[in-house]
Amino acid sequence: MGFIFSKSMNENLKRQQEFMLMNSRLQLERQLLMQSQMRERQMAMQIAWTREFLKYFGAFFGLAAVGLTAGAIKNKKPGLFLPIVPLSFVLAYQYDMGYGTLLQRMKGEAENILDTENTLLEMPKGALTFESLEKARRAQSKFFIEK
Repeated sequence: MGFIFSKSMNENLKRQQEFMLMNSRLQLERQLLMQSQMRERQMAMQIAWTREFLKYFGAFFGLAAVGLTAGAIKNKKPGLFLPIVPLSFVLAYQYDMGYGTLLQRMKGEAENILDTENTLLEMPKGALTFESLEKARRAQSKFFIEK
């Protein structure tokens, strides 16, 4: 009788372990999906912000270019054209970020770094470990009770 009861408990334990493994895998998949969607939403917000900024900066650049050109012609001072140069670089960058291929080029460069220069990505003193975090927590904790 004890053998039958033990066999039944072992089967239940095995099914419970399988269920826990499946549940943890499902939870991990959900977390990865959530993180991916959050990253996509943050990137979409950044692109939208860049496009909105470009509208205002484009209007500012247009007015500044017209005003500086009129001032340079009227006062016969070609030096008034100089501010247009750096402003045009900012305008070109913002346009490339919002509507151009800057994000694709940045993604390609990031993939290249991950593939060929991954030593640049290593953390100082190596990866974080539970032991190092626990040591730091104990050093800071005022309520630490040693077991």
